[in-house]
Amino acid sequence: MGGAVREAGGSYLFDNGSAHAAGQHRCLAAWLDPISVGRLRAGGVGPGMRCLDVGAGAGSVAAWLAEQVAPGGSVVATDLAPLPVPSRPGLAVRQHDVVRDPLPEEAFDLVHVRLVLSHLPEREAVLARLFAALRPGGVLHLLEFDAEYAPVLTVPDERARELYERYQRAKLRAFRARGSHQGWGRECAGALVRAGFVEVEAEARIDTLAPGTPQLEMQLHNTWHLREALLREGLAEDELAELRGLFGDPRFRACSNVVYAVRGRRPRVAGRWRP
Repeated sequence: MGGAVREAGGSYLFDNGSAHAAGQHRCLAAWLDPISVGRLRAGGVGPGMRCLDVGAGAGSVAAWLAEQVAPGGSVVATDLAPLPVPSRPGLAVRQHDVVRDPLPEEAFDLVHVRLVLSHLPEREAVLARLFAALRPGGVLHLLEFDAEYAPVLTVPDERARELYERYQRAKLRAFRARGSHQGWGRECAGALVRAGFVEVEAEARIDTLAPGTPQLEMQLHNTWHLREALLREGLAEDELAELRGLFGDPRFRACSNVVYAVRGRRPRVAGRWRP
């Protein structure tokens, strides 16, 4: 996931400089790397390919890609605020803003983007840029949430249910206020079609948030990482503390956001697509 998400006024809602960023990325990797890797394998990745990983975060997928494309391939891992990524042959880490900074045209065989575009008001314009950055026949892999879906399954009592549901609504308001489309996961396959991609495929997955799972641990980190935003949206400090206790209660279960894994190919006919 992109480690820094644009916030109104030029600051960031998720910040790789936060003390809680490492925990967030660890949980995301434990949850989502198996999905990303499975889709990348199915889509075809191998030696000699040139890859771009946008919003690479802690670099776990970029490092895996570097292993797959050796020998002769390369991976460029980008983020607004890159985290340290262990050095390995063929892997380059770059600070890059996918909205504003230049992207080379027809340069990559594969582009992977996870939990980035939903946060960008310019998401469809960025899709056009990624289309242009792919070589004819190149493949774009997206992973996005429908964060508007997150129902409670079991709770210790009705107060816990109400508090968790308020927490979810507060998060949605905080992201929407900064131009994020929290339901975009269910729309991104259609967006790829509009952008000119062909052979578009999409899969959806729901997991269970339970104590001890990375899915629920990520919510725990969010109560710290997004603390200021949640307080602005009406939650109180004692309620955040109560949520942290709830996330360790074995009686608590909830559905994860829906995870959409979407893949599309730039047509193999040479030439630059223009919207």
